[in-house]
Amino acid sequence: MVSGANDSNTPAIVSLAAGGVAGGIEAFTSYPMEFAKTRVQLRSQKGIPTPRNPFLVVTQVYQKEGLRALYKGCGALVVGSIAKDGVRFLFFDQIKLAFADPTTGTLSPGRNLLAGMTAGVVASITAVTPTERIKTALIDDARNEKRFRSGIHATRTIWAEHGILGLYRGFAGTTLKQASATAFRMGTYNILKDYETKRNIPQNTATNFANGSVAGVVTTLCTQPFDVIKTRSQSAKGTSTAEAVKSVLIDYGVIGFWKGTTMRLGRTVFSGGILFTSYEAAVKVINPLYSGVKHKVGIEAEA
Repeated sequence: MVSGANDSNTPAIVSLAAGGVAGGIEAFTSYPMEFAKTRVQLRSQKGIPTPRNPFLVVTQVYQKEGLRALYKGCGALVVGSIAKDGVRFLFFDQIKLAFADPTTGTLSPGRNLLAGMTAGVVASITAVTPTERIKTALIDDARNEKRFRSGIHATRTIWAEHGILGLYRGFAGTTLKQASATAFRMGTYNILKDYETKRNIPQNTATNFANGSVAGVVTTLCTQPFDVIKTRSQSAKGTSTAEAVKSVLIDYGVIGFWKGTTMRLGRTVFSGGILFTSYEAAVKVINPLYSGVKHKVGIEAEA
């Protein structure tokens, strides 16, 4: 049995807290790459084409608007990532218990992917779709009308104009992306850890980072079309999933569904390593604290 994300002995509250911490750290440190990827995927403004090179997007925005502009919408993503990864790790750990082999306590590769997919759907419904909607709308609005003053203001405006459904624009694309991304990311990571554990390969920071990075590459290449559709659906004005698909085909053809792959690949390799390394580290810190508090409460209750 491996530790951390693959440890059935990790208490639910620890999985939730550690996942939230890891998600917040990952979102903040990798946000400029997420910003550039989103800008590239959005439709170009008339007369102001968006550079195809996402690194050029970062450079241009930094030169014209400063570092702060590269973090437009970051607050919404960090909040969403804390909730998303808290829920994702919590449900993945709990779902694994139901899917695990009763004799060995381990999961087959197929069950690993199924557990990740289920956790991804739950995360999309509870946290990801509305926060991704706000993040994308803020990034799009910053280059057009500039009517959103903050994430909270954008939330209130979208709610007032479209109701709760406005916050769930792009739900289909987001859920497909989350289900497949979580399946590939969590599944690949745990498959690698199971493989290493059987061969007595030590689990340390370097191994965790490498496993997370490999999981990030697999995730990006397999789920990029869903990410592009999600971004188009969640622009400032919003659009349906069908309209988003149509606009991508009109603008770029089939290859357009892999728009922003370079930057997202860079981000997921980096963020995948950061996410799982942070999670493993957070579990090691939070678990003893939780056990200590639980033990103290038990003693006081007996007294």
